[in-house]
Parts: sequence; C-alpha cells; structure tokens
Amino acid sequence: MEMSNFINAQNFDVIIVGSGGAGLTLALSLPDHFKIALLAKSHLNDASTYFAQGGVAAVLHESDSIQQHIEDTLIAGAFLCETQAVQQTVEGGKAAVDFLLGQGVQFTLDEDQNLHLTREGGHSKRRIIHAADATGKAISTTLVEKAMAKENIQIFENFIAIDLITSQKLGLDTDQNRAWGLYALNEKTEQVHTFLAPFTALACGGAMKAYLYTSNPDIATGDGIAMAYRAGCRVANMEFNQFHPTCLYHPQARSFLITEAMRGEGAYLRLPDGERFMLRFDERAELAPRDVVARAIDFEIKRLGIRHVWLDITHKPESFIIEHFPTLHARLLDLGIDICKEMIPVVPAAHYTCGGVMVDPHSQTDLSGLYAIGETAYTGLHGANRMASNSLLECFVYGLAAAKHIQSEHHQHVQLPVVPHWDTSQVTNADEDVVILQNWDELRQTMWNYVGIVRTTKRLERALHRIEMLKNEIAEYYNDYHVSKNLIELRNLVLVSEMIVRCAMQRKESRGLHYSLDYPEMSDQLHKTILMPPNFELKNSAINEPA
Repeated sequence: MEMSNFINAQNFDVIIVGSGGAGLTLALSLPDHFKIALLAKSHLNDASTYFAQGGVAAVLHESDSIQQHIEDTLIAGAFLCETQAVQQTVEGGKAAVDFLLGQGVQFTLDEDQNLHLTREGGHSKRRIIHAADATGKAISTTLVEKAMAKENIQIFENFIAIDLITSQKLGLDTDQNRAWGLYALNEKTEQVHTFLAPFTALACGGAMKAYLYTSNPDIATGDGIAMAYRAGCRVANMEFNQFHPTCLYHPQARSFLITEAMRGEGAYLRLPDGERFMLRFDERAELAPRDVVARAIDFEIKRLGIRHVWLDITHKPESFIIEHFPTLHARLLDLGIDICKEMIPVVPAAHYTCGGVMVDPHSQTDLSGLYAIGETAYTGLHGANRMASNSLLECFVYGLAAAKHIQSEHHQHVQLPVVPHWDTSQVTNADEDVVILQNWDELRQTMWNYVGIVRTTKRLERALHRIEMLKNEIAEYYNDYHVSKNLIELRNLVLVSEMIVRCAMQRKESRGLHYSLDYPEMSDQLHKTILMPPNFELKNSAINEPA
C-alpha cells in the first residue's frame, strides 16, 4: 500500500465524503457542537443532486396515501424492494420535505400557493414536488449555501478519498472492526491527508461512469462502494443499473438528461416515421417504469439500425412548455433545438446505481462507525428498479436517520487510535499516464457492450475475463506509482464493474433493470444478490437488523 509524509492528521467528530443531497442533509442535521469534515471530490455543487431535473416524491395531498406510494414503489421495483425500507422512506416523506423547506429551498407553487405536484413514470398520483425543471440545482445550491455558513462544518474541495482506515487494517485487537476515518488526496497539492473521526459517512454517489454513455457527472466512479467493500462491508444488487430512457443525443451535450417529467406532462416517444411506439410495449405507454421504456427504445434502435428515437412535446401550447420546462427550453435552444416546434433526439444512458453498500435503517454499514447514504447505499428501497424521484427522497430520509443515530452513539467516549501516515517511500512518479487512459476506455467500452440494457451469459463471461485482466494491471500500477485522481477513480471503477458483473451472473432470471436473453422469465423466488468481501465477518457486523 502506498502511504505520504504529510504530518498533520486532522481529527473530527464526523467525516462526510460527498457534497450531494445525502451528505449535506447529514451535515446540516447534526448539532452545531459537532466538528464536521465535508469532503468534495470536485467543487461543492458537482454532484448528481445538482443535475437532478425531476423532483422529490412525497405524499402531500389528501387524494394520495402512504399505502399507494408504497404499492407504486413495490411494483416499479419488481417486488424485490425491502418492505421495511420502502415504508420508512415513504413515511419519512413529510419530514424530508419539511427539512428542505426549513433550509429555504424554493419549490414551485400552484395557483393557490401550495406546493405544485407533478407526476412521473410509475407513480399513480401527482406527488412530485419540484423547482420548475431544475429541482436538484435549487436543492443543492441552497444546502451548499447553508453548509458554507456553518462554523462547525469544515469544507475540503478537490479532496479525493482513497481508502478507509479500520481497526482491521491497523491490526488493532478489538472485538469489532471499526472505521476510524480515511486517507484522501488533495488534488491541488498532490499530498495525501489523514482524516480521523469516530464516525465516517460515505455519500459519494453511484458508479455509472463505468459505462460509456451516462447522464452522470464525472465524479460518479463508485468510490464509496469500492472503499466500503475493501474495508469489509457487504454489497448487494449491483446488477440493477438504471438506464435513463431519454438522454439527449447531441455531440455537444453527451450527458444532458431530458427530464422524465416531460413524459409525465404528456410528451410522446416517436420513431423517425412518427409512430408513437411505446403503446406496442406497455399499456402505460410513456409513463411505464424506466426499465420498460429504456428496453423499448433499445429494441427499436437495434431493430431499425437508427442512432436515436424522438421525444415530442410539440402538441402542447408553447406557454405550457416554457412554464414547465424553462431550463430545458433554454438549454436546447442554445443547441439549436426549439422544443416548442421540434422533436428532441434521445437515447438511453446509464443513470442510476440501484445496488450498493448494505445498510440498516440508520444508514449504518457492516462496519461500526461507518455509514453509507444516497446512491452509495443499498437500503432496499429500489429493489430491481428505481422509481422516479424516490432517490432524492431516500437521500434526505436516510441522511436524517444517520444524523439521529450518530447523535445517539456520540455520547460514548471513543479514543482515536494512532494511525500511520501515508508512505510514499516505495513508489515513483508514473512513467506514462496513457496506461490509465487506455484502461479507462477499455473498461467502459466493455461494460457498455457486454453488461448493458440487455445481457447474456456469454457477454457477462467475456466482460468478467476482460475486467479481471484490467484489474490486475491497475493493481500493479497502483502499487508502483504515486496516486492521482484518475488512478484512484479507475481503481474504484474496475472493482465496481466486477461487482456489477458478478451480481448479474448470480441472477438467473430477468427482473426489473436486469434483462437476460438466457433467462427471459421472472423467477418465483425473491432474493437479493450479495457480495461478501474476503475480510467480512458476520459476527462482527454492525448491522443489527437485516437490510
């Protein structure tokens, strides 16, 4: 293991990795006397939350009910959702919304000055609160502003977490393995810092940069999932990767998402000849769950040999379109597309990681003192397919739950151990960084071609073979050279890609987001796929309730 001679270890009460909705909710929900470190891999707003166009799903209207939201979630998740997690999340909707309103987030209001509710795929009712079509931006900028104003929150931008520090790694003779903090690279100075705390939370987002085409920001490299696994935490359901059906097909905006709310407000999907093809695949047409819509688009693109399909909202009044989708209208106009008069070229793109680090109802992982929140975590909420706008809700509900649990545990006096600093004495500067670029491109091509929307056993076997070779090359490179941002991300991505393939190979059925031509039917047996790291010990797990 490569370690620095940076001599100033920094001690905190809580370390939070990630500045999206999950991490910021935790940071802002802890008491002011807690000393908190908030690490952001890039700048604070560079997180998936910021780019979320849709909204937050919550039961807020008398025509809706908790039970209906639960049932919609279970159906969208192909009944693989954990009932306890669904109930906890849905019942926590009102408190989550109150938290956001309390922080000052400005949501869109209706004519009566109540929260305007829209509808998205899979939802039987209008229950999505939003800020026009840029909800994530409104939430992220507000929470970031609040965090920056807090004296007890110390912010570290451009700090990339490398690995967790645990009792096991330190060789401590304890009854239970525990997280004590982490090592992180300061990208600006290229120094590795030691962060120590009795509580660490991974809110690093998902891993969809494993795929060649994705709607995710560049930071989504599975860092939290990979670090937790290496530290001894179980990971579950990594085969369920959501491909958003409608990513803009345009050379100047490869990761630009066309919000699902547009289909919720009546947009149609069409083929080049104008056919509204979704009616052939599902009676819910454009409002079918995302996996159904993405597979239908993928099928038509391959059947016809076309590069994209069209999303059409031109049949709606111009005033309606601009009022509901002002950000989208302006952005596409800059790219030469007037959505009031022209159809939008769209393709599916890797969008959301439904699996992740297993946690309990408090967001605690198998490792005592370590929490995982948001897209990094597997709570059991999403099952085999995430329903639109449930993910932001999950961030806030479980962020609040983690804050409550950390407060309840904080009264116990924990003595931080003596931790060695990062040692660079056995490594040198890399001779050619082109090796990283080559492996990065090959990994993402492999995942896109063999582990995409439609899978086969043969494709998965080929993918695993290539990934294992890349993993060995990357491990050798990691051991020999100084760490860099690209190397850290590649090391994490190759491990998470392996997890996706191994989970997919375990699932001998087609369910939700996992569709196999070799196993096209849905099994009668419900099970989650669990990967146990070599250093996992069930008797030492901090998870008291099954997740």
